[in-house]
Amino acid sequence: MYAIIESCGKQYKVAEGDVVFFEKLDVEEGKKVTFDKVILVSEEGKVQVGNPYVKGVKVEGKVVSHGKGKKIIVFKMKAKKNYRRKQGHRQPYTKVEITSIKTAAKKEETKAASAKAESKKVAEKAEA
Repeated sequence: MYAIIESCGKQYKVAEGDVVFFEKLDVEEGKKVTFDKVILVSEEGKVQVGNPYVKGVKVEGKVVSHGKGKKIIVFKMKAKKNYRRKQGHRQPYTKVEITSIKTAAKKEETKAASAKAESKKVAEKAEA
């Protein structure tokens, strides 16, 4: 199962257990982050495409760390004009581990499972 999500003005293909580098997010390390702008979901060969987003689907992840990428050099030059500018840049990023992709079908399954467990507890209390 995988999904394509939109975040920070870019699109990312993610699956459960993947570690993805997003542009800097304002979330502390160790906290959960939820992406609800899901463009496409593929589950067991079934593909759902949103218009523009798929409804009822969320991707959850855990922020692992923050950091900066490799340094790139921006060098501007105009020939024969003695114009040279050298500048470096390091893009900040947030490292996120994708923990789950929640679809509407999975939500219904978890609700049904919790309802069964609750009904068992009520039945056990009634017997006792």
